Amino acid sequence: MRVVAGTARGLRLAAPRNDGIRPTGDRVREALFNALHSRGAVEGATVLDLFAGTGALGIEALSRGASHAVFVECSRTHAALVEANLATCGFSDRAAVVVADARTWLAANPGPWDLALLDPPYAFDGWSALLAGLDAGLVVVESDRELEPAPGWHVGRVRRYAGTVLTLLSPQDGDPGSSTP
Repeated sequence: MRVVAGTARGLRLAAPRNDGIRPTGDRVREALFNALHSRGAVEGATVLDLFAGTGALGIEALSRGASHAVFVECSRTHAALVEANLATCGFSDRAAVVVADARTWLAANPGPWDLALLDPPYAFDGWSALLAGLDAGLVVVESDRELEPAPGWHVGRVRRYAGTVLTLLSPQDGDPGSSTP
């Protein structure tokens, strides 16, 4: 797995083998970040990479000009992997890695975030509660299926890439406490 574009383009990111982690593939990340770039959603953004895994999504955002990213991962082993990948790319000074349960951490740190990248295990089904506690201008959800938007959120785009579905969500106008993209 490599960083697709930006200042860290071509650098190889470490990923564990056969331990249940499912890093977003290079082609899916490239398509996603091209769509985000066309919306002006990355340059200078504060980014939340929730359920970080290897950190590939947040690192791609940093490589493409995000100003700062917070990576939240419940596994200490995977959080160490994120830290190693950040060091490989030279982004440690623009990032924070937190070892915590994503839902518990988000309840205490709702935002605001310019961009939130949510890539939980595909079996995750707590979307409404998770999104209800999130203050972000744009949210990317990676799943294996299309999702119904949670109250207060608008689906801006849905794309399927083989077994991966990317959904871009933005707060509905007039939703109290939400940021605008």
